[in-house]
Amino acid sequence: MLDLDVQLLSLAAAAAVMAAAWLVSLALQDASVADIAWGLTFVAIAWTAHLVGDGAADRSLLIAVLVTVWGLRLSVYIWWRHDGEDKRYVAMRNRQGAGSFAIRSLFTVFLLQSAIAWVVSAPVQVAATDPTPSTLGALALIGAAVTLFGIAFEGIADLQLSRFLADRDESGKSVMDEGLWRYSRHPNYFGNATLWFGIWLIALQTGSAWWTVIGPIVMTFFLLKVSGVALTERNVRASRPGYVDYIERTSAFVPLPPKR
Repeated sequence: MLDLDVQLLSLAAAAAVMAAAWLVSLALQDASVADIAWGLTFVAIAWTAHLVGDGAADRSLLIAVLVTVWGLRLSVYIWWRHDGEDKRYVAMRNRQGAGSFAIRSLFTVFLLQSAIAWVVSAPVQVAATDPTPSTLGALALIGAAVTLFGIAFEGIADLQLSRFLADRDESGKSVMDEGLWRYSRHPNYFGNATLWFGIWLIALQTGSAWWTVIGPIVMTFFLLKVSGVALTERNVRASRPGYVDYIERTSAFVPLPPKR
């Protein structure tokens, strides 16, 4: 079930968050602010849809709370880990010139990300507009459990990686292959994708949200092929001794027992 008001206001909320982040980036000369604000765009979409939509209040509120827990944790984590402008944005700034990049980044970095967040959050928006059924059922509870699992999996993976990076000089290791990272080269991205399929399952209880699986599919595609696995491995494959061996024995995404 689609509600044009919910769709447009959700998109406007996402764009507003990124527009504000863009203004901050101009003051700081750091487009990586967009990455910090990424999670907040989903929070804005979820609460806008919940407040404006006429869907079942319990289901819509459940989704808004879960998205908020995830989005705030992710944004705080990226802010905490932030250490200067991302190399991608530095290259874009140098290639386009500081003045030109300042304007173009609004569209090619910030508003583009708000549009992607809007597509990914399709289950959130549809769940907030469909009033049937009026109560939470088994599918919604299963979806909530999957979502919480994904949030926890991503959070634990991020924590393990942070500890590894902090102790890397002392340990002498160049590759993180312990904890969840022993079973997946990118367990944080796997957790991210999983939680969005969980959100879709909650929305699927309505019966009208089946097509919104496009949301988690788009998120998974970006995590695998664009800004996640592909980008990370392109940057670290040659720079970290032993990473090629790590690739050969460890699943790229879905956690699996390592090859011996």
